[in-house]
Amino acid sequence: MTRRFLFVLGSSRSGGNTELLARRAAEQLPEGVEQQWIDLAAHPLPDFEDLRHDSDHVRPTRGNVALLLDATLAATDVVIVSPLYWYSVSAHVKRYLDYWSGWLRTPGVDFKATMAGRTLWGVTALAHEEQEVADPLVGTLSNSAAYLRMRFGGVLLGNGSKPGDVLGDTEALARAKTFFAQDAPLARFPYETD
Repeated sequence: MTRRFLFVLGSSRSGGNTELLARRAAEQLPEGVEQQWIDLAAHPLPDFEDLRHDSDHVRPTRGNVALLLDATLAATDVVIVSPLYWYSVSAHVKRYLDYWSGWLRTPGVDFKATMAGRTLWGVTALAHEEQEVADPLVGTLSNSAAYLRMRFGGVLLGNGSKPGDVLGDTEALARAKTFFAQDAPLARFPYETD
């Protein structure tokens, strides 16, 4: 399967530090690798309603939910591009991930089997010097990948608060050059052993 990257932009600010860092990393992808960028602020999802025990699920055919479902299913690599908001993913990203729960029960989608073996990545910018504060964000993405038996490429971390700050983080920019070139291992829950 030809690699196809879906970049899911979760910031409430267009062109922010996290997006800048993601675009730097994406510039390094080989020619011919497809890229689709979807800004969740420009394509908002309605609040997720958990209907798993209450009704039949229907595959969406139009609107932003259908756009994101189709793009997610078509991607070999899903990149969550979310600033660190209160030590985790943004509300936009959390809502998108909540929709994964509904897609697990959508007839004809076979979401879990389709996503198995594909790769989940993360890119975030944080205002803290201590990168450990991003552990909850990393855990959210890693555990989501583990549940779906996806590969997890990790999270590219950069430092920046004011617009453009991340471009001064030379270590993050250096990591961006090889971030998507690494082999992503199968994601595992922390309690799983070899």
